[in-house]
Amino acid sequence: MIPGMLQTADYARHVFLRYAELQGTVRDTDAAVRARLKRQEWLYEGGGRAFQALVWEAALHALICPPAVLVGQLDRLMGMVGMDTVELGIIPLGSSLRIPPANGFWILDERLVIAEDWHAELWLDDAESVTTYLRVWNTLRESAVHGTDAQNVISRARRAVSPL
Repeated sequence: MIPGMLQTADYARHVFLRYAELQGTVRDTDAAVRARLKRQEWLYEGGGRAFQALVWEAALHALICPPAVLVGQLDRLMGMVGMDTVELGIIPLGSSLRIPPANGFWILDERLVIAEDWHAELWLDDAESVTTYLRVWNTLRESAVHGTDAQNVISRARRAVSPL
């Protein structure tokens, strides 16, 4: 899945609806989308911070939403490559990996890890866990492409979704 901080409103809406279906819950999807977009505002404010993300190429092809929504999401990612506040790495299919992929996670200021699974988030702030996740991040990052190479992978996915 595309990280929430990089999602378009339409893509986020479909993600939230899918999770609500899976969990059998009723959610205020519009409020969740608004909150997600509000968190994204700092990406456009600068201030010296950068959001670093690694995305598996498979996420660029996954039809968690209608193809037209995915095309819009891929266009957004293309535009984010090269932003001062975003460092986007794509791990291409067929990349040599030193560790297998697992769950999504976030590292905040090298002092807190939020690991996400199907039913829960784990908040880890002990030094050993943070160090482990930093090693995982650095190891996965070795397999990622950035800049023009990342744009080429995104473009290839976009052509696969919408060949015209």
